Amino acid sequence: MSEKLDYKKAYKELFLPPAHPHLIEVPDMLFIAVDGQGDPNTSPAYQHAVEVLYSLSYAIKMSKMDGSQPEGYHEYTVFPLEGLWSLSNLDDISATYEIKDKSGFLWTSMIRQPAFVTQAAFEQARDKLAKKKPGLDLSAARLMRYHEGLCVQMMHTGPYDAEPATVRAMTRFMEEQGHVHDFDSGRRHHEIYISDPRKTAPDKMKTVLRHPVRKA
Repeated sequence: MSEKLDYKKAYKELFLPPAHPHLIEVPDMLFIAVDGQGDPNTSPAYQHAVEVLYSLSYAIKMSKMDGSQPEGYHEYTVFPLEGLWSLSNLDDISATYEIKDKSGFLWTSMIRQPAFVTQAAFEQARDKLAKKKPGLDLSAARLMRYHEGLCVQMMHTGPYDAEPATVRAMTRFMEEQGHVHDFDSGRRHHEIYISDPRKTAPDKMKTVLRHPVRKA
């Protein structure tokens, strides 16, 4: 039997980076994703998206229990929740990267999937979950590939509202390395939630922060 895939060990550079800014080439990856808009702290749509993503991810992981697992299936740890973030009004971002009005957030919440997950496997899991949880609206979920490319990233430790200081450090490093932000290409501010906010004190929360860059 093959060893269980643990993303923290297999992809340490992506999910457990050091607490200092550095450049990384992020490869093409497979995700289940849901798009939405609004303040994640108050938006029911955001909470619903998170429930959908975890429900589908675990439905695929547990497909082995009834023998419906996809070809190439192997044991693995479900990947963490991630988010791509932008604003409907870019003027709402100040020079310090502090957000004045979170209701303008445009977000894509997503969870990475193992390479063996196909469109057919995704649809099978969605159909089975729809029967198990008929009250859960799965219509907005989709399987997507995302190639992020060259980025600057680091591990942020602390509450989400303290992220601007970490982002400023990333920006200084990026500029020192002769790079500029590459948001114009459609890439976005990226967060990977390593800690569970329900179980972790705010000052100990770990979140990977990632920004797309290109040579100046």
